[in-house]
Amino acid sequence: MSSSSEHPQVSSFTIIKGSLIEETYAAMRSWDLAETKRTNLDVFKESNPVGARSANWLRDVCWVLSRRFDCGGRDRALVLLAQAGCPLETWRPLLLWHMTRDEFLVRDFLINWLYPRYEEKLSQLRTEDVISYLQGLISQSLMAKPSWTEATMSRVASGLLRIASDFGLVSGGRTRLFSQFHLPDQSFLYLLHAIAEQEASTLRIIAAYDWQMYLMSARDVEAELLRLHQFRKLHYQVAGSVAELTLPADSPLEYAQEYMI
Repeated sequence: MSSSSEHPQVSSFTIIKGSLIEETYAAMRSWDLAETKRTNLDVFKESNPVGARSANWLRDVCWVLSRRFDCGGRDRALVLLAQAGCPLETWRPLLLWHMTRDEFLVRDFLINWLYPRYEEKLSQLRTEDVISYLQGLISQSLMAKPSWTEATMSRVASGLLRIASDFGLVSGGRTRLFSQFHLPDQSFLYLLHAIAEQEASTLRIIAAYDWQMYLMSARDVEAELLRLHQFRKLHYQVAGSVAELTLPADSPLEYAQEYMI
Protein backbone atom coordinates (compact mmCIF):
# COMPACT_ATOMS: atom_id res chain seq x y z
CA MET A 1 0.00 0.00 0.00
CA SER A 2 1.41 3.38 -1.00
CA SER A 3 1.73 5.51 2.11
CA SER A 4 4.31 7.22 4.25
CA SER A 5 2.95 5.22 7.19
CA GLU A 6 3.83 1.54 7.67
CA HIS A 7 0.29 0.80 8.84
CA PRO A 8 -1.93 3.57 7.45
CA GLN A 9 -5.20 4.34 9.14
CA VAL A 10 -8.25 4.00 6.92
CA SER A 11 -11.52 5.86 7.30
CA SER A 12 -14.51 3.69 6.53
CA PHE A 13 -16.63 6.86 6.68
CA THR A 14 -15.09 8.56 3.64
CA ILE A 15 -15.21 5.39 1.53
CA ILE A 16 -18.82 4.67 2.44
CA LYS A 17 -19.76 8.29 1.63
CA GLY A 18 -18.31 7.67 -1.81
CA SER A 19 -16.58 9.72 -4.47
CA LEU A 20 -18.81 12.83 -4.09
CA ILE A 21 -17.75 13.99 -7.54
CA GLU A 22 -20.53 16.50 -8.16
CA GLU A 23 -20.40 17.79 -4.58
CA THR A 24 -16.65 18.31 -4.79
CA TYR A 25 -16.95 20.05 -8.15
CA ALA A 26 -19.63 22.39 -6.78
CA ALA A 27 -17.60 23.16 -3.67
CA MET A 28 -14.46 23.93 -5.65
CA ARG A 29 -16.32 26.10 -8.17
CA SER A 30 -17.24 28.48 -5.36
CA TRP A 31 -14.04 28.09 -3.31
CA ASP A 32 -12.40 31.37 -2.26
CA LEU A 33 -8.67 30.74 -2.26
CA ALA A 34 -8.14 33.87 -0.16
CA GLU A 35 -10.22 32.40 2.68
CA THR A 36 -9.59 29.54 5.09
CA LYS A 37 -10.84 26.00 4.57
CA ARG A 38 -13.20 26.43 7.52
CA THR A 39 -14.75 29.58 6.05
CA ASN A 40 -15.22 27.95 2.65
CA LEU A 41 -16.87 24.89 4.13
CA ASP A 42 -19.20 27.07 6.21
CA VAL A 43 -20.20 28.95 3.06
CA PHE A 44 -20.78 25.64 1.27
CA LYS A 45 -23.10 24.46 4.04
CA GLU A 46 -25.01 27.75 4.08
CA SER A 47 -25.40 28.09 0.31
CA ASN A 48 -26.04 24.36 -0.31
CA PRO A 49 -25.18 24.52 -4.05
CA VAL A 50 -25.91 20.81 -4.50
CA GLY A 51 -29.47 21.09 -3.19
CA ALA A 52 -28.98 18.61 -0.35
CA ARG A 53 -32.17 17.95 1.61
CA SER A 54 -30.42 17.21 4.87
CA ALA A 55 -28.14 19.38 7.00
CA ASN A 56 -26.53 16.18 8.24
CA TRP A 57 -25.62 15.17 4.70
CA LEU A 58 -24.04 18.57 4.06
CA ARG A 59 -22.10 18.27 7.30
CA ASP A 60 -20.81 14.84 6.27
CA VAL A 61 -19.83 16.10 2.82
CA CYS A 62 -17.87 18.95 4.40
CA TRP A 63 -16.08 16.52 6.68
CA VAL A 64 -15.03 14.37 3.72
CA LEU A 65 -13.91 17.41 1.70
CA SER A 66 -11.87 18.64 4.64
CA ARG A 67 -10.23 15.25 5.04
CA ARG A 68 -9.45 14.68 1.36
CA PHE A 69 -8.33 18.00 -0.07
CA ASP A 70 -5.94 20.89 0.45
CA CYS A 71 -7.52 23.40 -1.89
CA GLY A 72 -4.98 26.13 -1.26
CA GLY A 73 -2.02 23.79 -1.68
CA ARG A 74 -1.60 20.48 -3.48
CA ASP A 75 -5.16 20.52 -4.89
CA ARG A 76 -5.17 24.14 -6.05
CA ALA A 77 -5.18 23.17 -9.74
CA LEU A 78 -8.44 21.24 -9.24
CA VAL A 79 -10.05 24.37 -7.81
CA LEU A 80 -8.85 26.60 -10.64
CA LEU A 81 -10.04 24.12 -13.27
CA ALA A 82 -13.47 23.79 -11.69
CA GLN A 83 -13.81 27.57 -11.54
CA ALA A 84 -12.76 27.86 -15.18
CA GLY A 85 -15.56 25.49 -16.18
CA CYS A 86 -13.37 22.50 -17.06
CA PRO A 87 -15.74 19.83 -18.45
CA LEU A 88 -16.61 17.22 -15.85
CA GLU A 89 -15.46 14.36 -18.08
CA THR A 90 -11.98 15.94 -18.18
CA TRP A 91 -11.94 17.02 -14.52
CA ARG A 92 -13.22 13.74 -13.04
CA PRO A 93 -10.05 11.65 -13.70
CA LEU A 94 -7.94 14.41 -12.15
CA LEU A 95 -10.14 14.30 -9.07
CA LEU A 96 -9.39 10.60 -8.69
CA TRP A 97 -5.64 11.23 -8.71
CA HIS A 98 -5.87 14.07 -6.18
CA MET A 99 -8.33 12.17 -4.01
CA THR A 100 -6.02 9.15 -3.74
CA ARG A 101 -3.20 11.27 -2.30
CA ASP A 102 -5.15 10.92 0.96
CA GLU A 103 -7.46 7.95 0.35
CA PHE A 104 -4.74 5.31 0.64
CA LEU A 105 -7.16 2.39 0.59
CA VAL A 106 -8.86 3.59 -2.59
CA ARG A 107 -5.49 3.86 -4.30
CA ASP A 108 -4.39 0.43 -3.11
CA PHE A 109 -7.70 -1.14 -4.12
CA LEU A 110 -7.50 0.26 -7.64
CA ILE A 111 -3.85 -0.66 -8.18
CA ASN A 112 -3.49 -3.94 -6.29
CA TRP A 113 -6.96 -5.46 -6.58
CA LEU A 114 -8.92 -3.98 -9.47
CA TYR A 115 -6.14 -3.60 -12.05
CA PRO A 116 -4.82 -7.18 -11.73
CA ARG A 117 -8.35 -8.46 -12.36
CA TYR A 118 -8.58 -6.20 -15.40
CA GLU A 119 -5.33 -7.71 -16.68
CA GLU A 120 -6.73 -11.18 -16.02
CA LYS A 121 -9.86 -10.21 -17.99
CA LEU A 122 -12.05 -11.21 -15.06
CA SER A 123 -15.68 -10.92 -16.11
CA GLN A 124 -17.36 -10.39 -12.73
CA LEU A 125 -16.40 -8.24 -9.74
CA ARG A 126 -18.25 -9.04 -6.52
CA THR A 127 -18.43 -7.39 -3.12
CA GLU A 128 -17.54 -10.71 -1.47
CA ASP A 129 -14.21 -10.77 -3.31
CA VAL A 130 -13.39 -7.24 -2.17
CA ILE A 131 -14.13 -8.29 1.42
CA SER A 132 -11.51 -11.02 1.03
CA TYR A 133 -9.05 -8.41 -0.26
CA LEU A 134 -9.71 -6.21 2.80
CA GLN A 135 -9.30 -9.13 5.16
CA GLY A 136 -6.01 -9.93 3.46
CA LEU A 137 -4.71 -6.39 3.99
CA ILE A 138 -5.51 -6.65 7.69
CA SER A 139 -4.07 -10.15 8.15
CA GLN A 140 -0.83 -9.09 6.42
CA SER A 141 -0.66 -5.92 8.56
CA LEU A 142 -0.67 -3.76 5.43
CA MET A 143 -3.10 -1.39 7.13
CA ALA A 144 -3.96 -0.75 10.76
CA LYS A 145 -6.58 -3.19 12.00
CA PRO A 146 -9.90 -1.30 12.02
CA SER A 147 -12.68 -1.88 14.52
CA TRP A 148 -15.16 -2.69 11.76
CA THR A 149 -18.19 -4.90 12.16
CA GLU A 150 -19.01 -7.37 9.40
CA ALA A 151 -21.65 -4.94 8.17
CA THR A 152 -19.11 -2.12 7.97
CA MET A 153 -16.62 -4.35 6.17
CA SER A 154 -19.30 -5.15 3.59
CA ARG A 155 -20.20 -1.47 3.19
CA VAL A 156 -16.54 -0.53 2.69
CA ALA A 157 -16.13 -3.26 0.06
CA SER A 158 -19.28 -2.12 -1.71
CA GLY A 159 -18.13 1.49 -1.42
CA LEU A 160 -14.83 0.74 -3.15
CA LEU A 161 -16.62 -0.84 -6.10
CA ARG A 162 -19.04 2.09 -6.20
CA ILE A 163 -16.15 4.56 -6.32
CA ALA A 164 -14.66 2.62 -9.25
CA SER A 165 -18.07 2.83 -10.93
CA ASP A 166 -18.39 6.57 -10.29
CA PHE A 167 -15.11 7.15 -12.12
CA GLY A 168 -16.23 5.04 -15.08
CA LEU A 169 -13.89 2.11 -14.52
CA VAL A 170 -16.63 -0.45 -13.94
CA SER A 171 -20.38 -0.65 -14.44
CA GLY A 172 -23.32 -2.72 -13.26
CA GLY A 173 -25.19 -3.36 -10.03
CA ARG A 174 -24.51 -6.08 -7.48
CA THR A 175 -22.01 -7.71 -9.83
CA ARG A 176 -19.76 -5.19 -11.56
CA LEU A 177 -18.18 -5.48 -14.99
CA PHE A 178 -15.25 -3.56 -16.46
CA SER A 179 -16.14 -0.57 -18.62
CA GLN A 180 -14.49 0.66 -21.80
CA PHE A 181 -12.53 3.41 -20.09
CA HIS A 182 -10.32 5.96 -21.86
CA LEU A 183 -8.62 9.05 -20.46
CA PRO A 184 -9.35 12.27 -22.36
CA ASP A 185 -6.18 13.76 -23.84
CA GLN A 186 -6.10 16.77 -21.52
CA SER A 187 -6.62 14.55 -18.49
CA PHE A 188 -3.77 12.29 -19.62
CA LEU A 189 -1.46 15.27 -20.14
CA TYR A 190 -2.28 16.71 -16.73
CA LEU A 191 -1.56 13.38 -15.09
CA LEU A 192 1.74 13.15 -16.96
CA HIS A 193 2.78 16.44 -15.38
CA ALA A 194 1.61 15.29 -11.95
CA ILE A 195 3.46 11.97 -12.15
CA ALA A 196 6.58 13.66 -13.59
CA GLU A 197 6.83 15.65 -10.35
CA GLN A 198 7.22 12.35 -8.49
CA GLU A 199 9.38 10.29 -10.84
CA ALA A 200 12.99 10.95 -11.81
CA SER A 201 13.04 9.54 -15.34
CA THR A 202 10.86 9.08 -18.40
CA LEU A 203 10.86 5.31 -18.03
CA ARG A 204 9.70 5.59 -14.43
CA ILE A 205 6.93 7.98 -15.47
CA ILE A 206 5.71 5.44 -18.02
CA ALA A 207 5.89 2.57 -15.52
CA ALA A 208 4.32 4.48 -12.61
CA TYR A 209 1.68 2.57 -10.67
CA ASP A 210 -0.64 5.59 -10.83
CA TRP A 211 -1.61 4.67 -14.39
CA GLN A 212 -3.04 1.40 -13.17
CA MET A 213 -5.77 3.37 -11.37
CA TYR A 214 -6.99 4.17 -14.90
CA LEU A 215 -6.59 0.56 -16.10
CA MET A 216 -3.52 1.51 -18.16
CA SER A 217 -0.37 -0.59 -18.54
CA ALA A 218 3.04 0.88 -19.33
CA ARG A 219 2.45 -0.25 -22.93
CA ASP A 220 -0.80 1.74 -23.02
CA VAL A 221 0.95 4.84 -21.65
CA GLU A 222 3.71 4.63 -24.24
CA ALA A 223 1.15 4.24 -27.05
CA GLU A 224 -0.56 7.44 -25.86
CA LEU A 225 2.79 9.25 -25.72
CA LEU A 226 3.59 8.25 -29.30
CA ARG A 227 0.16 9.34 -30.48
CA LEU A 228 0.34 12.71 -28.71
CA HIS A 229 3.87 13.21 -30.03
CA GLN A 230 2.49 12.87 -33.55
CA PHE A 231 -0.06 15.59 -32.76
CA ARG A 232 2.72 17.77 -31.25
CA LYS A 233 1.11 17.84 -27.82
CA LEU A 234 4.43 16.78 -26.27
CA HIS A 235 7.87 15.53 -27.32
CA TYR A 236 8.63 11.84 -26.90
CA GLN A 237 11.50 9.88 -28.38
CA VAL A 238 12.70 6.40 -27.58
CA ALA A 239 15.79 4.56 -28.76
CA GLY A 240 16.34 1.16 -27.23
CA SER A 241 16.36 1.55 -23.46
CA VAL A 242 16.67 5.35 -23.62
CA ALA A 243 13.50 7.46 -23.61
CA GLU A 244 13.16 11.22 -23.62
CA LEU A 245 9.97 13.08 -22.71
CA THR A 246 9.46 16.84 -22.83
CA LEU A 247 6.15 18.15 -21.50
CA PRO A 248 4.46 21.47 -22.33
CA ALA A 249 4.74 22.85 -18.77
CA ASP A 250 6.89 22.50 -15.67
CA SER A 251 4.10 21.41 -13.29
CA PRO A 252 0.49 20.23 -13.29
CA LEU A 253 -0.59 23.62 -11.92
CA GLU A 254 1.21 25.44 -14.73
CA TYR A 255 -0.26 23.05 -17.32
CA ALA A 256 -3.74 23.63 -15.92
CA GLN A 257 -3.33 27.40 -16.01
CA GLU A 258 -1.64 27.65 -19.39
CA TYR A 259 -3.30 24.89 -21.42
CA MET A 260 -6.61 23.96 -19.76
CA ILE A 261 -7.98 27.34 -18.66
